[in-house]
Amino acid sequence: MDFKSLLTNRRAIREFQDKEVPLHVLKEIIQDTCLAPTASNLQPIKFVIIHDREQIRKLSDESKKSLLDDLVRDPDLPLKQYEGALRDGQFNVFYNAPCLVLFVGPKDVYSLDVDCGLTATYFMFSATSKGLGTCWIGLGAHIRDKKILGEIEVPSECRIVAPVIIGYPKSIPPASERHSPDILKII
Repeated sequence: MDFKSLLTNRRAIREFQDKEVPLHVLKEIIQDTCLAPTASNLQPIKFVIIHDREQIRKLSDESKKSLLDDLVRDPDLPLKQYEGALRDGQFNVFYNAPCLVLFVGPKDVYSLDVDCGLTATYFMFSATSKGLGTCWIGLGAHIRDKKILGEIEVPSECRIVAPVIIGYPKSIPPASERHSPDILKII
């Protein structure tokens, strides 16, 4: 797949075939992420791979609970737009995907969000090149229950930055309309 095709085919996928992603394929994709740049080449990202759909549902429920607690504390948060979905017991923030990969890293790494963003991008491009679909689920990063974090072995000194679902897409939607680049000035 050439680079232009990769860019065109990398879409947010939320509907997957009922087909597991082989562990060896996931490991190949994660190996590809090692090529992503990170600040000072720290490479702080760690991964948690979850194939168990019941565990994924449990993480979804915990994330929804945390987000609804946030809305109780501050009803004007931008996530208010998702309140209806968060209150829907059937809504799974991970869209019933066959696999979830959590990108985690040490809380004290100043560049962690950018490092995870770059690493997740490499992950998504590698997955696309192998015929898989992905979607970064921002609503899924709010797992705060220490017991649940312990069950999935997220170290206490780390935080979840990028929850990415992955699977074989039912279809690849066309790219949404994009505007032209907004170049402020050429000097």
